[in-house]
Amino acid sequence: MNRTTTVKEGSIDRKWYVVDATGIPVGRLAAQVSMVLRGKSKPMFAYNADCGDFVVVINADKVVLTGRKQDELIYWHTGWPGGLRNVSRGEMLENDPEKLVTKVIWGMMPKTKLGRAMFKKLKVYAGSDHPHAAQNPEPLKVTKD
Repeated sequence: MNRTTTVKEGSIDRKWYVVDATGIPVGRLAAQVSMVLRGKSKPMFAYNADCGDFVVVINADKVVLTGRKQDELIYWHTGWPGGLRNVSRGEMLENDPEKLVTKVIWGMMPKTKLGRAMFKKLKVYAGSDHPHAAQNPEPLKVTKD
């Protein structure tokens, strides 16, 4: 008789990946990175467990915004009266590229406790240097098409 096995926290083998975001459209980058963070590429994937890997995104300032996304506005509210704010994606890419990449990847993650735990395994850096060399991250191939 075959038994169904469930993923245990101790049995998960986590790897570290590094992604060079140079010249990659930000949406494609986010889609592929969120799959790795969730662990959907692994054969032991389970919706109720965090079986994803760590991802380090470097060169976030060199991602590409295709079409008219440069002029699209991102809105948020401060919580104060009259506190509606906005900024264009192009401005955010110039001023804070790490925040732009982080926001786009967060948009593709589940909005639950488990999704927040998975999201903590993401590290984004604007330049090519990162402090995670000791983990020996493997390069992750992100396709442009």
